[in-house]
Parts: sequence; C-alpha cells; structure tokens
Amino acid sequence: MRIYLTGEVCVESDRILIREGRLPGRQGRQAFAYLVWERRRAVSHAELAELLWPDGLPVAWAAAIAAIVSKLRSVLDSAGHDRSAIRAAFSCYQVKLPHDTWVDVEVAQQSLHEAEAALRAGDPGHAYGPAVVAATILRRPFLAGAEGPWVDARRDILKSQLVRTLDCLVDLHRWNREPGLGIQVAEELLSLEPYRETAWRSLMLLHVQVGNRGEALSTYRHCHDILATQLGTVPTEETEALMRKIARI
Repeated sequence: MRIYLTGEVCVESDRILIREGRLPGRQGRQAFAYLVWERRRAVSHAELAELLWPDGLPVAWAAAIAAIVSKLRSVLDSAGHDRSAIRAAFSCYQVKLPHDTWVDVEVAQQSLHEAEAALRAGDPGHAYGPAVVAATILRRPFLAGAEGPWVDARRDILKSQLVRTLDCLVDLHRWNREPGLGIQVAEELLSLEPYRETAWRSLMLLHVQVGNRGEALSTYRHCHDILATQLGTVPTEETEALMRKIARI
C-alpha cells in the first residue's frame, strides 16, 4: 500500500487507486493525514477536534468525528486493508498499517538522510537517487488550503527538509557536471532561504562552471545587496574570497 500526504492525498494498492475526492471532504483529508502522520501513537478525540475545528467546536463534534473516521475506515477497506486499520479505544484512535506500507513523507525523510549520509561519506553516486526522490516528494504542497497550528508546523518540517534536500542536489549537480540543473536548484533554494550564503556561493561556482564569470560576479552583488538591505550585514570572508578568486579568472 502507498499513501500520499503531499500533493493530492490518496491511497494506492495493487487493487485500486483512491483519489482525494473519495475522502470525506476537507475535514476527512485533514483527519486522514493527521492519523497517518501520528500513527505511532494513539490520538485522542480532543486532538482531532482541535485539528478540525480550531475556531470552536460544534455541538455534535464527537458524532461528527465518529462519522469521519467511519468513512475513512471504508476508504482503507476498499484499498484492501480491513476496517480495523483505524482502531478505537479509550476515546482515542490509532492507525495500524502493514509494516511495509509506503508513506511519502516518511520516504522523503529517509531518502534525505541517505543522501546526506552518502555525501558525508564522500560517495555522491549513492546520494543522487535518494536526493531526487526526496525533492520530488517535498516539492509538493502539504494539505493545500488547510490551516491551523498542526498543519503549519508540518509544513515547516517539510520545508526544512526540502531546503536540506536542495542543498544536497546543488552539490550533486555540480559533481555530476550538470550546472544548468544546479543553477535552477540553487535559485529554487534561494527563493526559500534567501540569506543562505552557502547557496549563493554554490550558485556563483555553477555560473563559473558554465563559463559565465559575469553572471557569477552579478550573483555575488545580488547576495551582497540582499544581506545589506535586509539584514544590515555583509557577506562572510569566505564569500568575499570566492568573489575575488572569480574576478581574477
């Protein structure tokens, strides 16, 4: 079974693909994502209620949650997993999935760890594939249109993982002599973390790699201006030294 929580929330098995439209509405989508993400522990009814109605509980909130969970059980049942996948006890719910269930956000995290570990070990060849897998998942939106503290916190986690993944990919594209792709990824990274000097330096080096020294120096000036105007600081000596080295080429 495969479960996708980023992009379109859906469940895939060898029997069927259950698209987001078959989940019980916006609240069903949020409840499903919450129960899967937090499935290693029991989730209280009150937690789910706070997730689904952050601005105040409706009168019949307990019955509404029970109805949503019942529909989610039917979804898992149609995917080939019995209704007991969502267990209830002591005013709590917990999802129990087969040990080999593929969950995209968990695969992204594991792939990122593999890529970083391979790079630390000086083995970029084994980092490339996992980094691409992680980036593919983490670039997709999480629960688009949903709001609330839990959703925002998970988006922050996924954004942080995406930044680390893009960091890996920039280095990997340089290593693999793919400067064009590296430039695209570095610019994407800087759109998320504009004060990340390591990314500015990587972008400078990538422009040099394609033979565009002028663009590399322009990139330095852009970095300098952003740090000066928005943070009131200047690039580090490492960045300055790289600029001087490029200017002498």
